[in-house]
Amino acid sequence: MSIKIDNQQSKDSDMKKIKVTQVKSVIDRPERQKRTMQALGLNKMNATVEVEATPQILGMVNKVNHLVKVEELA
Repeated sequence: MSIKIDNQQSKDSDMKKIKVTQVKSVIDRPERQKRTMQALGLNKMNATVEVEATPQILGMVNKVNHLVKVEELA
């Protein structure tokens, strides 16, 4: 019997990172957009977070792209 163990460390290092900065306020925005911004870790104007570019994160960024600025990190 053989046991296969995936090396999670190597998968994480291959993932690209993006820098997301809030550039517009969430005042007068739908509740879903406010919660998406909170889930991304953006609570104040000009707040910046570095996150891995997973499909889930990219989907959230796409939903609030009018409120954020996105930069790809090298």
